[in-house]
Amino acid sequence: MQQSIMSTLPLLLLLLFSSLFPAPSHAWGIHGHLIGRLSDAAAAAVRGLLPSYAGGNLSSLCSWADGVKLRYPWSAPLHYIDTPDHLCSYTYDRDCKDEDSFRGRCVAGAINNYTSQLLTYDATSPSTQYNLTQALLFLAHFVGDIHQPLHVGFTSDKGGNTIDVHWYTRKTVLHHVWDDNIIETAENDYYGEGVAEFVDALMQNITGEWSQRVPGWEECSKNQTTCPDTYASESIAAACDWAYKDVTEDSLLEDAYFGSRLPVVNLRLAQGGVRLAATLNRIFS
Repeated sequence: MQQSIMSTLPLLLLLLFSSLFPAPSHAWGIHGHLIGRLSDAAAAAVRGLLPSYAGGNLSSLCSWADGVKLRYPWSAPLHYIDTPDHLCSYTYDRDCKDEDSFRGRCVAGAINNYTSQLLTYDATSPSTQYNLTQALLFLAHFVGDIHQPLHVGFTSDKGGNTIDVHWYTRKTVLHHVWDDNIIETAENDYYGEGVAEFVDALMQNITGEWSQRVPGWEECSKNQTTCPDTYASESIAAACDWAYKDVTEDSLLEDAYFGSRLPVVNLRLAQGGVRLAATLNRIFS
């Protein structure tokens, strides 16, 4: 089991930038800081659904879904997808199931489920059969998870969780390298002011170098509200091309691995933020 990221409407900085880097195992929650360009309707709906203690800051609760696994043990399989070893492909019908082969219980199925729940939102009639606050928090987290390549990994190694490696001098597992270590090392080496500077660099790429690609990231085929199958297919491809490549048990991962993989992490974080915003815009349009 694996453990543990925008339209042409006016830019709205819904989320405040934290001065501290996210805690270990929650680093992919940084994608929540990248939700800009929310529509007025989406921003209002998000503010209305967040608990008061969040202060209107969705990114502050992007790790909530990790923290409730003990309270809601049924949610643990919803954070990942196990795919057949070395096929480097994903299909919903084959792969979206839990360890008991219950279909739909994977991160792609969870994104579809909580998107459907949020589509019942009505600002004028808040009564609903669903807990839409929890639906929002699960959706925000799972969009980050599905963009982390090893959350769509191989079955036998549980998405890199059973592959022991050394990240410089620290012993860890490959999954943790992608959950945390690459981002932490980048923050320490390049972004002295912490997560705010890291987020600013990603935002500059979104509006600059990657700006021509952003509309394609936002789109879903067949007028879907969200398209997690696309995100999952991208992640298993990245897992094969970058995460698993040239890694064996007890590999020493240092500058060469870090330098070549950081651009992949940056891209996936940016795509996760863009797509979460686009999904929320479509839900609350």
